[in-house]
Amino acid sequence: MYEELMEQVVRPENATAAWKAVKRNKGAPGIDGMTVEQLRDHVRQHWESIRAKLLAGTYVPSPVRRVEIPKPDGGIRLLGVPTVQDRWIQQMLLEVLQGIFDPTFSEHSYGFRPGRNAHGAVQAAQGYVQAGKDWVVDMDITKFFDRVNHDILMTRIGQTIRDKRVLRLIGRYLRSGVMIEGVVQGTEEGTPQGGPLSPLLANIYLDALDQELEERGLAFSRYADDCNIYVGSGRAAERVLAGVTEWIEQHLRLEVNATKSGVGRPWERKFLGFRINLEGKIEVAPKSVERFKQKVREYWRSCQSLSSNELRDGWRAFVQGWWAYFHLAEERRNIFELEGWIRRHIRKCFWLRWHDWRGRQKKLTKLGLCGRRLKVVHSSKGAWRIAKSPSLNQALNNRILRRLGFLVPSDLATSI
Repeated sequence: MYEELMEQVVRPENATAAWKAVKRNKGAPGIDGMTVEQLRDHVRQHWESIRAKLLAGTYVPSPVRRVEIPKPDGGIRLLGVPTVQDRWIQQMLLEVLQGIFDPTFSEHSYGFRPGRNAHGAVQAAQGYVQAGKDWVVDMDITKFFDRVNHDILMTRIGQTIRDKRVLRLIGRYLRSGVMIEGVVQGTEEGTPQGGPLSPLLANIYLDALDQELEERGLAFSRYADDCNIYVGSGRAAERVLAGVTEWIEQHLRLEVNATKSGVGRPWERKFLGFRINLEGKIEVAPKSVERFKQKVREYWRSCQSLSSNELRDGWRAFVQGWWAYFHLAEERRNIFELEGWIRRHIRKCFWLRWHDWRGRQKKLTKLGLCGRRLKVVHSSKGAWRIAKSPSLNQALNNRILRRLGFLVPSDLATSI
């Protein structure tokens, strides 16, 4: 089956679609420094040579550039940034392979699939809870993307794909190595996050887990390596956790993180940044709220060499992106209750940026403050206390902040 797949991969229409996807996704250069903007001219100049190597099965990818990204809850996520040319070739492979593998995946798999997303995974979880399965087995796989077993993965791909050139190319991408401080180190396991092909490979690898859970008749929702299983009792949850952990370690050769995995009620565990509360409604998980608050503090530090417009634009981009994801929450009080606190941070920031009583008087007068309210400019109170004062709340009231573009989540709630 699919014995002459490389001919489909190198079709001009597929190459063009892949280039458009890489351009749309942007991203940083790899080890050769080539940017996304330079890719089109490079491809036009070298297309025939690249195409010939792909068809002959002799193309050799470049090592990826190692990037370390701090995780919100501590630790480091290792990303591998391929060269732009390799991202384009991976995207060409993805354009073809996605259509072959995706229809075979489980309906309970929501990550990195056309027409599916994290919201669907959370809503599926909510459905299980509302149906009475109000115990959750929360599975966390230790460093999944770094620990994928190449032999298991290639065997699974080879059960469907017979074109040895495609198999050889995927294998070379898996083993292309990473460049760290100018030295290339080999990769004997893992599928580095950062390339277009990595999410599909992860789904192919974990499809065996989906099949196993379905055979056991379990209700579950999986988004990449985040998997929650829903059962009707605490005893059943403990039994499922032990059994599935053993299966994962034996058949996928992966380690389940005993510290982060566990069983509990849905309102005690988080899933993709959300939780299902006691009323069966979706709400933003407490840890996600805390991370949001930390971002607010970072954005509204006064000691930043940014103009007011730059502060506004950066904040708006963040809060719009954040709300675009978390607007799924049906219970929103834990977010909307923060908005007075958010605006207080904004007012505090501007108070400090106005520097001294002359600058503050000038700005407050321009904002329409007059009379006794202007005496606040001579106050010896700290900025955080001043930010709650009647004077500053009048000068930078909610309506003015909204008009100036300093938005909070409730300002966006009606637009999504």
